[in-house]
Amino acid sequence: MKIAFVGKGGSGKTTLSSLFIRHLAANEAHVIAVDADINQHLGAALGLDDAESAALPAMGAHLPLIKDYLRGANPRIASAETMIKTTPPGEGSRLLRVREDNPIFDACARTVRLDDGDIRLMATGPFTESDLGVACYHSKVGAVELCLNHLVDGPDEYVVVDMTAGSDSFASGMFTRFDMTFLVAEPTRKGVSVYRQYKEYARDFGVALKVVGNKVQGPDDLDFLRAEVGDDLLIGIGHSDWVRSMEKGRPSRFELLEADNRMALQTLQDTAEDSYELRDWERYTRQMVHFHLKNAESWGNEKTGADLAAQVDPAFVLDERHAGAGVAAPA
Repeated sequence: MKIAFVGKGGSGKTTLSSLFIRHLAANEAHVIAVDADINQHLGAALGLDDAESAALPAMGAHLPLIKDYLRGANPRIASAETMIKTTPPGEGSRLLRVREDNPIFDACARTVRLDDGDIRLMATGPFTESDLGVACYHSKVGAVELCLNHLVDGPDEYVVVDMTAGSDSFASGMFTRFDMTFLVAEPTRKGVSVYRQYKEYARDFGVALKVVGNKVQGPDDLDFLRAEVGDDLLIGIGHSDWVRSMEKGRPSRFELLEADNRMALQTLQDTAEDSYELRDWERYTRQMVHFHLKNAESWGNEKTGADLAAQVDPAFVLDERHAGAGVAAPA
């Protein structure tokens, strides 16, 4: 399952995504965590020190390798240089599986040992001073989108992505790449403003969206969120002494997280699993192609000097029939 955590800056989305990742690991799920935020804090939230976080390889720096590997023997893609962030897979493309080893994971993923199991952590890489004026952060997150486009994942496999804050993720089609999007919102007017933007943008794409109220102090906060977001409110999460200790760099074992917060995390997992039952691979592939053609026309063709619409394999549907193969065969 592909899960996104979104929300305004300071809402606590990175903290909640890290708790969810720890919870999944404790439940023996296979997890790849991806830090796709412009502020790279997921590693620290998972217990890495400053040096370990800084040493995480940047996916954006390995984009040529990513493109070359995923291109495989796809005859519709003339060269890796003509691939853009939305290039869809077709016959001959290489696909990714959560539990496999491959050159992309070797280069871009690092194993993080948590209290109850290991996960793989990947990061887009920070937006540095040298990028100012010459680069767009969305070009860095393009590596994540390209990998998601080529990923075949099963019901007991999780890719959890900590997205960039606010509504920036709508600058590409990546917001449609997930089985479930958890929007973290504080019980304030500013806290629910990003929800309204997400709800409006996602309306036409069938994006599964649930709101997780954070920093909830009582029934009045829950009533406020329920009045603002209605049935999209999934659950509220209050103060956590465990999280406060973690943010000070002195976390206790995860099994000591407060019982009500453990139950809240289980609700998130149950909701994610329910969303998997509604997965529509044909729609998923169709949306992938939609955004690719849109990007091709608006900037991709000019940038690459190629007709990127020709990369689309009309007979190809990404689905679990490809689960056991590293190379995509005809559908």
